[in-house]
Amino acid sequence: MRSEKGAILIEAIIALALLGIIGTSFLGSIGTASRATLVADDKVTAETLTRGQIEFIKACAYATEYPINPALDIPDGWSMPVPTVENIHGTDDGIQKVTITVLHGEEAVLATVMYKVDR
Repeated sequence: MRSEKGAILIEAIIALALLGIIGTSFLGSIGTASRATLVADDKVTAETLTRGQIEFIKACAYATEYPINPALDIPDGWSMPVPTVENIHGTDDGIQKVTITVLHGEEAVLATVMYKVDR
């Protein structure tokens, strides 16, 4: 009888330990999933802002610099510096490389390059 009481206690301790390990794994996976959701949400916001700016630049006349699209609804904590414009071949031969960067806080979330041609 005494050996059975000890065995039941050991079984209960092992069951609690397994339950603790499973619970910890479950909570860890929930934290990872929520972080992945935040990152995905940030990327979607950055892509939406970038697409709006690209369409605005496409509609603009060929110029040496392009302003930020005034119709963009930029959320709090997000910003877009004025796009950088570079001449591809060193001189203005009608082809520009335009880089659009989207920042969340001080961190660059997305930098996109497009090319604008003077037609």
